Amino acid sequence: MATSIRPTLSSFTLSPLFNRSPRVSFSHFSTVAVPQSHSLGLKLVRKNGNSMRVMASGNVSSSVTAASSENLLEWVKQDKRRLLHVVYRVGDLDRTIKFYTECLGMKLLRKRDIPEEKYTNAFLGYGPEDSHFVIELTYNYGVDKYDIGTAFGHFGIAVDDITKTVELIRAKGGKITREPGPVKGGKTVIAFVEDPDGYKFELLERGPTPEPLCQVMLRVGDLNRSIEFYEKAFGMELLRTRDNPESKYTIAMLGYGPEDKNAVLELTYNYGVTEYDKGNAYAQIAIGTDDVYKTAEAIKLSTGKLTREPGPLPGISTKITACLDPDGWKTVFVDNIDFLKELE
Repeated sequence: MATSIRPTLSSFTLSPLFNRSPRVSFSHFSTVAVPQSHSLGLKLVRKNGNSMRVMASGNVSSSVTAASSENLLEWVKQDKRRLLHVVYRVGDLDRTIKFYTECLGMKLLRKRDIPEEKYTNAFLGYGPEDSHFVIELTYNYGVDKYDIGTAFGHFGIAVDDITKTVELIRAKGGKITREPGPVKGGKTVIAFVEDPDGYKFELLERGPTPEPLCQVMLRVGDLNRSIEFYEKAFGMELLRTRDNPESKYTIAMLGYGPEDKNAVLELTYNYGVTEYDKGNAYAQIAIGTDDVYKTAEAIKLSTGKLTREPGPLPGISTKITACLDPDGWKTVFVDNIDFLKELE
């Protein structure tokens, strides 16, 4: 049964709000007919037959617009951003919480039941929400199964001892889909497990890290197009790429800091595959920002599709905006200060 999620930060309908500078009207000026400079596009205007003022038009106007766009995209790179949480649906909340806490070592950070909307959220992770990337599970009353589809890949968890972790999961009745061993073409030791709803988790053997929940892997139809979008619209850094011609796929890792200290987005392109079935299980990633209005404008400049105009959510006043990437993956941007207030 396909049921639309009602995630924490995207449950309301907002009217369009933009943080635009007011435009000055020049309709009360009369224009003097004088030759224009073709290179600068200058016009001479006169008010009440006295004072003279030079106005830019044509090429200069275009240059100003381009400069403003460049400034906005530069701001995106300087904005204080981090991955806040990833949202997806599960069929049995208590069963999933038990698996994540007992097998994957997560902590249940908080739960919230919304009976009037018939859903419950649970937040789990390896540290507090104000400083860690966490999971937001959504249980919709009466819905016990979802279609994960073929587009979603997996979540990544860094562990100190992968063999010990796998044996614990096996003892708890968890499903191991890949035994521990080196990744193809590399030295990193990995394993794959599935949770009770069929979501895959890649375990990566690493030393101590401040961000154990370290990856979200999504499949895309055009890797270069996606990299350009996430760099330009989201201000992410391309950390590395790896091509695997034997297995006919290429991956790109993007994020807001080094992989060993931050959660990152792993995009996977399978040779010749341009479209996938997204199912109805995975929902979105939430990212923090200092200004949702500027964020929305930058997304538009990058040909992104806004699904929610920037503005406050009714009732809690948290400012958000939401968009789709070129493959239709949804992201919600949340005001950093408002997000922290929500956690108080």
